[in-house]
Amino acid sequence: MELLNLALIALGVAAMAAGYARARKPWARYQALKEQDANIARYESWRGGLRDSGPTGASVAMELLRKQARTGAVIMAAGFALVILGFLL
Repeated sequence: MELLNLALIALGVAAMAAGYARARKPWARYQALKEQDANIARYESWRGGLRDSGPTGASVAMELLRKQARTGAVIMAAGFALVILGFLL
């Protein structure tokens, strides 16, 4: 392997690690908020109350966390592409 191949592979692995680190916490928090939202929906349907369909603070936070996790996933995918490119060259 040439130096370029090794550099691409190393850069790709580093990008995948950085993307994973960036996506892990927002994704875990998003899952927790999603579970709480489902629990609230079950409670309100049991109680018979009508749920407001407007955006809540939790729904805005969930959207923000989803975007942060997606950014981390894109970084991981780019790192994977660099690793593949490093093996192909």
